[in-house]
Amino acid sequence: MDVIINSGLAFLEGFALIISPCILPILPIILSGSLAGGKRHPIGIIVGFVVVFAVFTLFARQLVGLIGIDLNVLRDMSFILLLCFGFILLSTYLTERFNHVFERLANFGANVAVLNNPKGGFWSGFLFGSLVGLVWTPCAGPILAAVIVQSVSQTTAWGSLITVLAFGIGAAVPMLLIALLGRSVTQKMTFFRDHAGLLRKLLGLIIIASVMAMIASNTMNTPFTRHASNPQMQMTQDAAIPADNTPAIPLHLEKGLKIPYAAPALVGLNNWINSPGLTLENVLGQVVLIDFWAYSCINCIRTLPHVNAWYEKYHDHGFTVIGVHSPEFDFERDPHNVETAVKKYGITYPVALDNQFLTWKNYHNSYWPAHYLIDKTGKVVYERFGEGDYDITENNIRYLLGLHAGELSAVNTETAGLFQTPETYLGYSRADSFAVPHSLVKDQVEHYQYPQNIVENNWALQGAWQVFPEKIVSSEAGAAIKMKFHAGKVFAVMGSSMQQEIQVTVALDGVVKGHVLVRDHWLYTLVELPTSAHSVLELTANAPGLEIYTFTFGQ
Repeated sequence: MDVIINSGLAFLEGFALIISPCILPILPIILSGSLAGGKRHPIGIIVGFVVVFAVFTLFARQLVGLIGIDLNVLRDMSFILLLCFGFILLSTYLTERFNHVFERLANFGANVAVLNNPKGGFWSGFLFGSLVGLVWTPCAGPILAAVIVQSVSQTTAWGSLITVLAFGIGAAVPMLLIALLGRSVTQKMTFFRDHAGLLRKLLGLIIIASVMAMIASNTMNTPFTRHASNPQMQMTQDAAIPADNTPAIPLHLEKGLKIPYAAPALVGLNNWINSPGLTLENVLGQVVLIDFWAYSCINCIRTLPHVNAWYEKYHDHGFTVIGVHSPEFDFERDPHNVETAVKKYGITYPVALDNQFLTWKNYHNSYWPAHYLIDKTGKVVYERFGEGDYDITENNIRYLLGLHAGELSAVNTETAGLFQTPETYLGYSRADSFAVPHSLVKDQVEHYQYPQNIVENNWALQGAWQVFPEKIVSSEAGAAIKMKFHAGKVFAVMGSSMQQEIQVTVALDGVVKGHVLVRDHWLYTLVELPTSAHSVLELTANAPGLEIYTFTFGQ
């Protein structure tokens, strides 16, 4: 969600440059490209401008990483910066004062006009546009700064790229029209000039509202796919409800689908647990919850107490749950491992393995966990992706069962803290927070050294390790890994490739806190602090063969 909001906001910020007073000295330069040179000359100007800006901004992201700025702090700074910019736009006085500061720098851009080759083609225009882009960046002022901060605060390179491209497109669209159509477009821009004040204030309100939405998305649960770029701060919601203040459940379907659809068939499921094989025809006439999960997924594990409670409470009323176990890692394909997890988490409803992802694809699903609620006629009427909204899901179960308003199930669950370190993957297919990216060697044993500094939310290796697409494996006794994090609890998905116990020493901020024996592939608890804190975790294997897949965090 943050990437979508950031990219939309970046587009508006890019477009806003065209109505900024300090941009006026640059427009004649761009306009000159439409009045001289070949047909491709103005296109080259715009392409050159956008490329230079994109390279500059993406380089800024890498520079921040090298300097070692805490991205959590940077994200907070971006919120503050964007809010300040929104309020500046709302005030005519503040806007004028700010424009005055950058006016001289913007006027300096007019001096590069002499470099424009009136007979040039695309590449001449590209060079010219690149120079314009270099002198234009100061004019962008707080807009450019905000975009850079938005870019570097993204947890993945693709998130930064989308943000930068959105800004570039927003800035390029009106400029390209000017460059291609010349003075006729400039004359039609009088609307923007005549209503610049109103448009500026409207943009300010949009930016403030967007920032508030981004802040809200960091405190509420959002759709979460573990195959995406670790969404900015996956939040969960505590479903515990005081017994003396239990709200009545409304007698209507909350957040239901506007257009319910026939539930897709359950296909390719095998190794049924707690039940013989089922089809949707077997449960027609019941209210059914399809639960897509994986047993090493911390987000799925946090939902299980709720799902268990619903099944126990409403099964006798005609409600059932079908757990569709869709593996993320290879070890989750093992039926024995899944059976062990079902017993450990007290699951009594039917569970089946979807190792080929056939039912997953049938539902066009992309998320762990994902809930699809099916009514008695066999239609999906409600969907929930990720954690949270437990009260809404239970209300909808009761509504579909035809039960009267009643008390919600009181279930305590783990929650994720504000600005907590996101889930971190260690395999090279998604290892975007490795502290020294250029030193990561794929599929081969390599000896690593810790860097002098590790940025928060990043990790580094020491000793001999082999890095695979979805995991890292220790290749010698004493191989170690450090993770700098902000959380109250730390978990890791680990296992032993040697099918024998490996002792892992757990140290926090340089102090040994204990040992964990790792054999089976599981989600192991490593750290439990009374409150969230900024700390450095170090794990040291006493033997080769330790497999580590992910770090996950809790409050």
